[in-house]
Amino acid sequence: MLSLPSDWLPSAPLEHLHLDWLTQANIHVVVLRLDLIDPLISGNKWFKLIEHLAVADLAGAQGIISLGGAHSNHLHALAAAGKRFGFPVVGLLRGHPQETPTVLDLQAFGMQLHWLGYGGYRARHEPGFWLPWRAQYPHLQPVPEGGGGLPGARGCAGLLAMARDQLGALGWNDYDGWWLAAGTGTTLAGLVLAEAGAHPVYGALAVPDDHGVARQVEAIIQEAGLCNPAYELFDGSRGGFAKVDPALLEFIRLTEQASSVPLEPLYTGKALMALKQQIEAGRFAPGARLIFVHTGGLQGRRGFAVADQH
Repeated sequence: MLSLPSDWLPSAPLEHLHLDWLTQANIHVVVLRLDLIDPLISGNKWFKLIEHLAVADLAGAQGIISLGGAHSNHLHALAAAGKRFGFPVVGLLRGHPQETPTVLDLQAFGMQLHWLGYGGYRARHEPGFWLPWRAQYPHLQPVPEGGGGLPGARGCAGLLAMARDQLGALGWNDYDGWWLAAGTGTTLAGLVLAEAGAHPVYGALAVPDDHGVARQVEAIIQEAGLCNPAYELFDGSRGGFAKVDPALLEFIRLTEQASSVPLEPLYTGKALMALKQQIEAGRFAPGARLIFVHTGGLQGRRGFAVADQH
């Protein structure tokens, strides 16, 4: 049986973000620092796994099999959880064998890896994809890429209470919405479900439209039966998944110097830069209060030329 300690519940601090461009626009932002919940099982990844692990436990599974790339934050958190809590994990990886810092960690944590190539990985949404893997690993519970789907979203819905419990201490009695990166859209969908239309959730797409994030979010919301969702998606991909340009790297460097909040270029850096662009475009009225979700993923910095100030 797959089981976890009942007292292992991560929490994240909520803190003010002080940056010149926010001050000039009279926009107030607090950051939910999911990057600080745990040194390895970091960011939103744990919350996306909570319900999947509960489903696996109820099904009598002994471990988890899931998918991701050579820099996958999801697989990194899953492998770390498997090592810490003693359950087997298998990773199905996009592309061909390569040694990235993330892949080396996956191996060190004891995750068994299978490289699918690019065509094989694209088939992950096709009917029957999981059949041979279920046959090979009948004792493992399949989990979608990135911990997605309704179970992943339900796990992320708990972020609402985590933030609300701390707002009063920061002097806020209300807020005007959430802002976060959207890679699979699961965390965003979880917040949309939790808010149930009370506050809007804004997602900065870290991947191009053809990755189907909008469809995934809509599918989760429909499956949950939410009738009046309040959310909006913005393009923050800067030309494609894992596309990193000098302007983005410079933005991250300056932001880290000014705020001491570490960012990475695939998700949090792109999301905060997209927020700056939307504020400059007049998307939010002066005085607006937003909760920015730091989704973690800092281990992925190692694959990119980001000066480490911390």
